[in-house]
Amino acid sequence: MDFESREFTIDPDGVNPKTYPYKTLYTGSRMPAVGMGTFGSDHVSYEDIAGAVFNAMELGYRHFDCASVYGNEEHIGRAFAKALASGKISREELFITSKVWNDRHAPAEVIASCEKSLKDLQLDYLDLYLVHWPFPNYHPPGCDVSSRSADARPYIHENYMKTWKAMEELVDRGLVRNIGVSNMTIPKMELVLRDCRIKPAVIEMELHPHFQQREFFDYVVSKGIQPVGYSPIGSPNRPERDRTAEDTVDMEDPVIKACADRLGIHPASVCLKWAFQRGQIPIPFSVKKRNYLSNLKCILDEPLSDKEMKAIAGIDRNCRLIKGDVFLWKEGQTWEALWDVDGVITPA
Repeated sequence: MDFESREFTIDPDGVNPKTYPYKTLYTGSRMPAVGMGTFGSDHVSYEDIAGAVFNAMELGYRHFDCASVYGNEEHIGRAFAKALASGKISREELFITSKVWNDRHAPAEVIASCEKSLKDLQLDYLDLYLVHWPFPNYHPPGCDVSSRSADARPYIHENYMKTWKAMEELVDRGLVRNIGVSNMTIPKMELVLRDCRIKPAVIEMELHPHFQQREFFDYVVSKGIQPVGYSPIGSPNRPERDRTAEDTVDMEDPVIKACADRLGIHPASVCLKWAFQRGQIPIPFSVKKRNYLSNLKCILDEPLSDKEMKAIAGIDRNCRLIKGDVFLWKEGQTWEALWDVDGVITPA
């Protein structure tokens, strides 16, 4: 998508951002209720993702979820720069997230990684900066499920809090407006909330109808932390390493399809309506205009009924799709070790 050869325009087929719903974080920041993910896995080029971001801004998107590990922030930054230079959109209208990757957890590296993301994205500040995973474990791009780092470590709270203190410093320095966590568990969150100076404003977590994480969802909401749900339609294009024979497909669920039939919409839109009405912020990804426009508009159309919301609450299969095997640190472990399934942090 060659966006650099044309002007930024406001697309009349889009949504007026001023009419769009927001969530207000405990810090007072306003976060658009649907965002656009930018992880293209291995099947979408960086240029196509940047072009989709540019077009999405023309259609009314104002919330973009980025990360240094995606490798495309420099390309996306050119889209942001061109849109902002047009004068038709202001920086204050945008809500832009990035994340520090696992091999940059050392405090000095957290600062440097944020500064690099700001440079690549051509921004003076980030609206939200997340610790991408709680494990400082590297894996090479495109690796398969058997990949393991010789330097992999479990969650060590004392080390994580050193990382978190650097995140707090980013707020103090004005480089980021809000900080948050991702891919956490209740036992880990209990410790972070006990020891932090600045409470996480957001948690990014896998959330879709077949993986609702009810206990964890209710926990973070009770703490005043806004859930952001990745893989909101079931991540049909996730990497091969994250696929297992036991995985289920949300969009093929009879309950989801029945809702879609009643409303005359795609099952993906049902998943996004459910996410919005439940209270999380979904961040779906697509580079197809038809899809990302539908993702933006669908929550403004007729909502799911209370009966349909109750029916979807009943189809939770506890089916985690992004299992994280590549972050394991010991031979013979299974991915459950990463997620504290027994309510206790897995020791070294």
